[in-house]
Amino acid sequence: MVKESITVTGMMCAHCEHAVSAALSSLPGVRKVKASHKKGRVDIQYDEGLCSRAAIDTAIAETGYEVA
Repeated sequence: MVKESITVTGMMCAHCEHAVSAALSSLPGVRKVKASHKKGRVDIQYDEGLCSRAAIDTAIAETGYEVA
């Protein structure tokens, strides 16, 4: 299990947090997600055998936000 804090730019409100969290939670192998627009980051815990960092970055980008 991998735990990471990912800096994400563009999140401005709770709706943004929810959009990113929902996108990441739908990925296979993701166990926990906590997005914070105030801190500009996403804390995530995932099984690297089921999910890759590239898939996480892509999911964030597809919601309209940018991984810094």
